[in-house]
Order: sequence, then C-alpha cells, then structure tokens
Amino acid sequence: AVCSMGTSTSRLYSVLAKTLSSGAVSQPQDCLEQLDPARLDPIDPKDLLEECQVVLQKRPPRFQRSFVSLKKSAAGNHRPIRVMQWNILAQALGEGKDNFVQCPMEALKWEERKCLILEEILAYKPDILCLQEVDHYFDTFEPLLSRLGYQCTFFPKPWSPCLDVERNNGPDGCALFFLKERFELVSSANIRLTAMKLKTNQVAIAQTLKCSDSGRLLCIAVTHLKARTGWERFRSAQGCDLLQNLKSITQGAEIPLIVCGDFNAEPTEEVYRDFSTSSLNLNSAYKLLSPDGQSEPPYTTWKIRPSGECRHTLDYIWYSQHALNVNSALGLLTEEQIGPNRLPSFNYPSDHLSLVCDFSFNQDPDRLL
Repeated sequence: AVCSMGTSTSRLYSVLAKTLSSGAVSQPQDCLEQLDPARLDPIDPKDLLEECQVVLQKRPPRFQRSFVSLKKSAAGNHRPIRVMQWNILAQALGEGKDNFVQCPMEALKWEERKCLILEEILAYKPDILCLQEVDHYFDTFEPLLSRLGYQCTFFPKPWSPCLDVERNNGPDGCALFFLKERFELVSSANIRLTAMKLKTNQVAIAQTLKCSDSGRLLCIAVTHLKARTGWERFRSAQGCDLLQNLKSITQGAEIPLIVCGDFNAEPTEEVYRDFSTSSLNLNSAYKLLSPDGQSEPPYTTWKIRPSGECRHTLDYIWYSQHALNVNSALGLLTEEQIGPNRLPSFNYPSDHLSLVCDFSFNQDPDRLL
C-alpha cells in the first residue's frame, strides 16, 4: 500500500481513510512507521472535523446533547478539566460478534463509523479522554489524536475476543489520552487486573498528571471489567484489585483521583458498592444529574441482540469527592433520540453513550476527607 503523506489535513485524512478501510492487520503495518506521530505536523481540530463531516454527509446529523450545570461558578482561578469516558465499540466485535440485530451492517462500516467517533470527541474537546474497546489505536487514534496535541497510551487485553474475528485489526484494549499543553506526565502504570489471585483478561491504565496551570497532581485511571451475567463476584474481585493499586498510586487518596470505565456492572452490584464505600472517598459523577443526587442514570448502554433488548447502566466516572468538584456533566441521549432500533445506528457509533464531566479542584481538599 502507498502511504505517502501530504502536509494538509485533507491529504492526511484521505490517505488514512483509503489505507485503513480494509481493516486487515497486514496492510497498514508498512504505513505505521511513516505515520509516526512524532514526525507529523499538528492538525487543526476544525479541519479534521470538517473532514469527518464530509465523510458523513449522507448520514443523519449528530445528536445534540447539552451540559447540565451542577455547581455554581467555582471560586478557583483555573479553567475546569474536561474528562470524557467512552466505550467506543471495537470494530471487530461490532461487525463480527455483538450481533446488533436492528443495526444495519452498513452503519458499522469503519471508514464512516470512525468519523462519527472522532466527531463526538472533537465536539466535546476533552482535556482527558478515556476509551474502552479500542482496536484501531495504532492506525487511527494514536496518529490523529497525537497530532491534535494529546499524549497517547494503549494497553490491550492479553486475549482479546477481537482476535477471534476474521480480518480483525488486532486486540482491543483501554486507551488514555491527555492534552500535553494542560498536563505533564509524572508516572504511568499499566495494570493487568487480578481476581482470586489469578491474572485476568481485563486491564487498566493509571497515570499521575501534573496540571500545568495549577501545579496540582491528578491521577486518572481507565478500565473495562469483565462482562456478562454470572461474573459478578469476578468483577468485584477485579474492582478490589484496581482499588488496591489506586490506593498505592494516590498515596492513600493524597492525590485526587478520577476513574473512568465500563464496569459492566449495574449500581446494584458489589463492585459498585466497593467503589462507593472505598477509603479513597469516591463518588459517581453522573449521580449528580438525578434530582436527589443519589441515583445513577437509567441507562448508559441500550442495544437489541437476538436475546432481546438490553438497557443497562454500566459506565461511570468516579472522582475524589473531597478534592474535586463536578462543575457540569453532559446530559444523556433521550429514548426518542436513540430511536426504536437502539444503538449503534447511523446516528451514533457505539452501543454505549459517552460520558463527559467538567471538574475543578476543591480549594480545601483535606476538609472533607
């Protein structure tokens, strides 16, 4: 494959779209060295957004979602930190395993679906981006997001189910991105989660960042726990292992913490209770959207499989409530917006909704600990 690269965004994106649309692992390998993000020019986000919109011009327009203000104007002098959590749906699983019976295969075409994913990211402009089910990291997300100014980290599952799918693009895993203009990386840990003293197929990334404008430290973690009914105790064990790791990394909650993830667990599960009662003093940000501030959203994923309709709350943004304030959170899609065929769709690229929150540092973090 020819991977010559022009300096304009248009040529960049056109080449990426053509080169990577096949989804075959073998074809892009020769291009990856030439697409080394360290040697590529920055991209203007507006230009990339226009590129995506050109590709998507035959699709319905993006869903409009609004931020809900959760706190009166913060006393701090520093701009909020926007964090985005999203299970983007691995391409190999969407096409080959997940069996979304109401979603046309045409809606899952990677060359268009990746533009929907990028459009969502570009629309909300997160300072920190946490993704799960990333199986196009090296050929799409790292080359593009690094040119948008993000530092990028990827940790694949040891035995990714994507590898069972013919013409897959490699294993899926968790990915963490942060804007280099806003943060400096202090430390980074790739964590393979254990359960009952056994290493599992689920992973996490935890990074300690130093905020450029305030000088404050912040630990950000991303994870994706074991799926399916019947694995509740296993998820709880994985969650406990992650919490133990995070206690060490944050020096027992001395460093403020945000944990993003697809926990594959409803709020009734033990792993949810483990996080909500941890000594790290964590709260779930999206509870604050409820009238009493105590209830999770009715759903963060909504799909139809051969076994029937699945509507669950599985995705969370946990935060150190003594050290951080949630200024605002992005409202979820309504049932009317999602539509009768549910997700994914021509409008929306994943079966999970993105969660986005704006955080600020508490001026007196020790007061509530």
